[in-house]
Amino acid sequence: MKSFRVKTERNNSIEIPASWGANAGGGHFLRRKDGKQKRKARRNKPEFEFAFRTNPNTKKYRHKGCDSVRTPGHHTVVSLFCGCGGLDLGITGGFRYLNKRYDALPFDILHAVDNLGDAVETYKLNIGDHVALGDLTEIDVADLPKADVLMGGFPCQDFSSCGPKVGFSGKRGRLYQVLTEYMHHHRPMVVIGENVPYLKRLNGGEYLSAILRDFEDAGYTFEVWDLHLPEYGLSQSRRRLFLVGVRNDLEGFPVQPTPTHADKPVYIDACLEDLEGIEDESVTNQSQYFIATRATAGGGQGDHTNKAGTFAYCIRANARGRIQFHYKLPRRLTVRECARLQSFPDEFVFPFTTQRNLTLIGNAVPPIVGHAVGTAIAEFMAAAKKQGNKKKQQAPHAEGKQTPESPTADESMAAKPIRRYAQSLLFDAS
Repeated sequence: MKSFRVKTERNNSIEIPASWGANAGGGHFLRRKDGKQKRKARRNKPEFEFAFRTNPNTKKYRHKGCDSVRTPGHHTVVSLFCGCGGLDLGITGGFRYLNKRYDALPFDILHAVDNLGDAVETYKLNIGDHVALGDLTEIDVADLPKADVLMGGFPCQDFSSCGPKVGFSGKRGRLYQVLTEYMHHHRPMVVIGENVPYLKRLNGGEYLSAILRDFEDAGYTFEVWDLHLPEYGLSQSRRRLFLVGVRNDLEGFPVQPTPTHADKPVYIDACLEDLEGIEDESVTNQSQYFIATRATAGGGQGDHTNKAGTFAYCIRANARGRIQFHYKLPRRLTVRECARLQSFPDEFVFPFTTQRNLTLIGNAVPPIVGHAVGTAIAEFMAAAKKQGNKKKQQAPHAEGKQTPESPTADESMAAKPIRRYAQSLLFDAS
């Protein structure tokens, strides 16, 4: 076999088969199996001066928590498994997306935790300094601050239809129990869990039933909100479960958000058309995309081409170079386009290389959906506070007696009967 010598980027001389092409070592192209030229991977990082929390353009409307300011009267939040902050940005509000303003909500996040360094750095860059890197299997929940609201998108990989589907036997399958421990110890008023829709069907629904049983045994009542996200303005095909719980001594329950876009969908081209002529970092992350060619074998996941006039394919966290192709341009979607499809505002910066950024984006809760859920929770908590104040005014004053602020799990269990909503949902084929 004929060969020749080339110099690598580290100036080492190596022997390359001639069939790979003359530019294989240090040039721009490699050779594919079919003999055609294959472009080398792009390793560029984004260019930016400001991130969301420091951008002058967001100062007028962003949540004060971005500037480390807490507002008296706001409900406090602890966020576990926070990722890069999609749900956190949504529940606090104070951002613009596709020319619509999502107003700040009455929540202040006291503390957020994730075990992925990239996620923590991105969160800190865009949302606030209240985030910490940590392994929640090693953190004592007693060391976490007490909050009115606990939320967490506990790891979904072991429950995902695209994952190993191993449920509780996987190394991440029981991490939801960190939420349960926090509920027992700190007694938050409201709990928000988030996960993939396949959790409802995996093993005949037994895993979801077991999770809800553990949650409710802590003295809470739970509902499962199965949300089809395009009905709330998202431009991609995506569905998520929200497990919403209220402490049993509280009256009432949040109302599931009413779809806002059931009859007025926002398709992929409406979401991305203004980016079609931009190839540089004048819009941060727009120059970043995978150049991988279509697979010659296998199922073709990630090799589909999006179509204008419909919803985008679901943005995956484990794409490994195979993010779907643009509906019009001869390339795969960029990091910014994927962030747009997940409803992140353009000022929200993802500071790493393409794959690392797309992992963060694919794992995130879309902020506009988090905002819809947060609005429902805020309305419930406002009503609960009003009801609580009314009871205080009506109750006779007894000297030397104090009502505990947060009842124990046993007291909450006795306060009202547990309702189990999972049974009617587990075998829903939608």
